[in-house]
Amino acid sequence: MLLSTSRPKPSSPVAGAPLFPQPLRLHGNGVERALRCRVLQSPLAGVSDRIFRELVRRWAPEALLYTEMVNATSLELGHGRLKLEDLATEAGPIAVQLFDHRPAAMAEAARRAEAAGAFLIDINMGCPVKKIARKGGGSGLIREPELAARIVEAVAAAVAIPVTVKTRLGWCGGGVQAGAADAGAVRWCRQLEQAGAQLLTLHGRSREQGFSGRADWAAIAAVKRSLVIPLIANGDVNSPEAARRCLQQSGADGVMVGRGTMGAPWLGGKSAAALDGRPVPPTPGPAERLALAAEQLQALVASRGERRLLIARKHMGWTCQRFAGAPQLRHALMRAATPAEALELLARAAAALA
Repeated sequence: MLLSTSRPKPSSPVAGAPLFPQPLRLHGNGVERALRCRVLQSPLAGVSDRIFRELVRRWAPEALLYTEMVNATSLELGHGRLKLEDLATEAGPIAVQLFDHRPAAMAEAARRAEAAGAFLIDINMGCPVKKIARKGGGSGLIREPELAARIVEAVAAAVAIPVTVKTRLGWCGGGVQAGAADAGAVRWCRQLEQAGAQLLTLHGRSREQGFSGRADWAAIAAVKRSLVIPLIANGDVNSPEAARRCLQQSGADGVMVGRGTMGAPWLGGKSAAALDGRPVPPTPGPAERLALAAEQLQALVASRGERRLLIARKHMGWTCQRFAGAPQLRHALMRAATPAEALELLARAAAALA
C-alpha cells in the first residue's frame, strides 16, 4: 500500500527576520485584498487545475494561486466555465487569469469571475505561445500597448476587486540591459500602471526568449524603480535560495514560482517559509513522492473520469524523480493503459523502496 500524504512538518531552520512583515494590500475599485504570502503560484496551462492547487495549498495555505488561463471569448461561448465553478470549492485566495484581445469581452469575463468568487482578476500579457500571441492575446499585447491599456481600463472599470497584469520585459531581445531597451520596458509597464493595474508580475525574459536563457532580475529592478504599484518578480525562482536572491537583486515586492513547481508543489511553501524566516519544510522523499503521484492520479480520475490518465501521466513523470529505479518507472507509467495499471506500478515501486 502506498503511504498517504499529509501536511508537511517544518524541519530545517532558516536564520533571519521576515523580509516582509506586513501584508501587501491592493485596494481594488472598492474591495481591498491583502496578500499575506509574498510567494505566488503561477498559472500554468494544463497543470494548475483545482487538484494541483489543492496540493500546493498543503505547503502554502495563504499563497495566492491562479486558475489556468481562461479565454474570455471561449467563456462568452459557454466554454471554460468549470475553471470558474471550481472556485467555490477551494480554500485560500484564488485569482482568475484572463486573456483575449477584446476589451468588452474581457470586462464581461471579469464580471463573471468576480461573481464566481475570484480573489482578484489577472490579465495575461506574457504568454509566449504563438497561437495565443498571434491572435492578439498574451504577449501579443506587448506590441499593441494602446489596446493593452484599453483592456486594463475596461476590466478595472468592470469589477470592484483588484486587477493585475502578468507580462514580460518586451517582445524581442535578451531582456533589458540599458538605454533604449530599458526605457522601453519601463514605458510599457508604466502604461499598464496608468491604465489601472494595481500590481504587475514581470517575467524577466522577452517573448522572443520564451523560457530560454536566464531571467534578468536586474532588468526587473529597473522597472521596479519606476513604478508606484507593487511588482512581483517571475522567472528562474526554482528554490527558496533563488527566491531570496531574486528579491535581493530585483527589489521586488514578492516572487512568483512557476515551472519549478511541476512535480514539486511544495516549492512555493518552502520559498514562503524562507522569506518569512520560518523553518523550511523538508523536500518529500521517494516514498512520499510516489504517494503524492498516486493521490493526484486518483483525484484526477475521480473528477473527470479515466481519460484524465493522459493528464496524470505528465504529473507522474514530473513527480517520480531522483530515486533508484525512477527512469524505468516513468517509462512504464507513460505506457500504462489504465489508471489501475499505473497505480499498481506506483505501489510496486513503493514496496521496492520499503
